[in-house]
Amino acid sequence: MAIAIVPFGELPSADLRIDAIYEGGTAGNAADDPLARLLPGGNQGGFRYKKSPSGGFLFLILYTDLADPDWPDHLDVDLGRFTYYGDNKRPGHALHETPRGGNSVLRDIFHAIHASPPQRDQIPPIFVFSKTRPGRRVVFRGLTVPGAREVSANDDLVAIWRTADGQRFQNYRAIFTILDAPVVSRDWLNQILAGAPQTAAPEAWLRWRQTGVYTPLAAKQRKIRTREEQLPASSADQAMVKAIYSYFEDPHDFEKCAAAIWAMEAAAVDYEVTRASVDGGRDAIGEYRLGLPSDPIRLTFALEAKRYDNGGVGVHELARLISRIRHREFGVLVTTSYVSRQAYTEIRDDQHPIIVISAADIVAILKKHGIADAAATAAWLAHEFPKT
Repeated sequence: MAIAIVPFGELPSADLRIDAIYEGGTAGNAADDPLARLLPGGNQGGFRYKKSPSGGFLFLILYTDLADPDWPDHLDVDLGRFTYYGDNKRPGHALHETPRGGNSVLRDIFHAIHASPPQRDQIPPIFVFSKTRPGRRVVFRGLTVPGAREVSANDDLVAIWRTADGQRFQNYRAIFTILDAPVVSRDWLNQILAGAPQTAAPEAWLRWRQTGVYTPLAAKQRKIRTREEQLPASSADQAMVKAIYSYFEDPHDFEKCAAAIWAMEAAAVDYEVTRASVDGGRDAIGEYRLGLPSDPIRLTFALEAKRYDNGGVGVHELARLISRIRHREFGVLVTTSYVSRQAYTEIRDDQHPIIVISAADIVAILKKHGIADAAATAAWLAHEFPKT
């Protein structure tokens, strides 16, 4: 199916359609910004809005390039969930003292959904857009609301610490649900801008406002990531992976690190790195726990670690792990490189229960745990895996 592309001149009257592209102008200045013509709420920054005469907000826009390595906004299309980082991305300001006031707004809207009783009627429509090339094009990612049905009040808005230029500072990580509203009509957008009763609002939006029930736009997909998607894009992120590759001169020594990275991501894991001479083709084995702490289900896994520099993990290497997975087990592949397209396709087409953690995933996991650059990676390696 062809991607819908809406010309710049048609933006003021256009509907918002999931994954449609909205063209920017060609004047070469800020007036080329398509968001300001779709929904007039400013033409700069990742957090945009229009105030109502009463002092609230008519709408909010969350704008992201989905490519900031330090603040990795993420759209999970399988779950219909959007992870968004606030606007305090540099040291020098307190958590809520940001120029656009975005973090204060995040605090207020999440406070509203967790108030007793909830104050969902105080939350304006929130629209998510992402940047795309060329020029100032944007993609509409969806109508969103704060929180998610599987995420607790303790986890949907979290203030996290980061360090930059030797200074520690905080920013928010917020979880939103993309609602099942494939089309947002111009009629509703006009009602929003006019402050009129929202009779043309999508059903999923009205249901959430009235009952708090989330109806996510979930799209199950057969995901085969490209080489580019599996490798770090920035030189800083590449340096983090290079630090790991260089630290372990013997590929067998990397196995402990690979198992630790998987445990950092999976949380509820017990594992043991096997001895090289008697590993049965498995670099680590363990149990992944699901369910209640008082009555968990334990799933056994086998882990394979591949300390590669330039080449990708191919079919032959994957076949080794596949052959070692026993009944009711799953596999984990951790590599400092990537999985070739042929091997990735075989995993997904044959539905092998294998989790792939590539170089880009390693970087994302480390950053989630506050390890944000090559120097911090080196310090973590020296502390966790001291050389004798």
